[in-house]
Amino acid sequence: MGDIAINVENVSKIYGKDKVLDSINLKAEYGKIYGIIGRNGSGKTMLLKCICGLTKVSEGTICVKEKLVGKDVDIPKGVGVIIETPGFLNEFTGYKNLKLLAMIQNKIGDNEIKDILKKVGLKSNSKKCVGKYSLGMRQRLGIAQALMENPDILLLDEPMNGLDNQGVEEIRNLLLELKKNKKLIILASHSKEDIEVLCDEVYELDHGKIINKKTKLHE
Repeated sequence: MGDIAINVENVSKIYGKDKVLDSINLKAEYGKIYGIIGRNGSGKTMLLKCICGLTKVSEGTICVKEKLVGKDVDIPKGVGVIIETPGFLNEFTGYKNLKLLAMIQNKIGDNEIKDILKKVGLKSNSKKCVGKYSLGMRQRLGIAQALMENPDILLLDEPMNGLDNQGVEEIRNLLLELKKNKKLIILASHSKEDIEVLCDEVYELDHGKIINKKTKLHE
């Protein structure tokens, strides 16, 4: 399969009488950023949920790192995810939240947590509880959570949500740096500018179908 890390073949997702995803085909390789665009309800978030194993497909197959999702693995390893609003414990600091999450896998220590907080523009020694965070700060913390264990693949649903102009620029630069380090990033976004600046290939969804595909939007 070469550098192909994600292979989505003829994937459909059906809820009752509604076909939320309809015969989706998509291949994604390391070292590239892929954009998923479309109106609300077009299937962007559902596609990301299926790829990371949070939702089972009704038809077709999804292969992540040569393992079939839902058969070989339930949740693919080495995948960092932001889908919808990141959930945190409001009574703890951002650092404490990441520390608790890191203890589940026990793959990283304090230094890695402090480093990723710095990269997303948050202070590791801040005493502010997450319950007092702005929307932008919560989003930065969500990005830190997705990145902290150094995943090979990132699935990001509206990662710039709530960020000011400076924050958007910082996160764009971070994602481009990750791309240089051969990470695979799939980005669902409403922002035309984010898509144009970041993405090598763009898939447009409408009513669960891919209706358009563009490649190499930028040098």
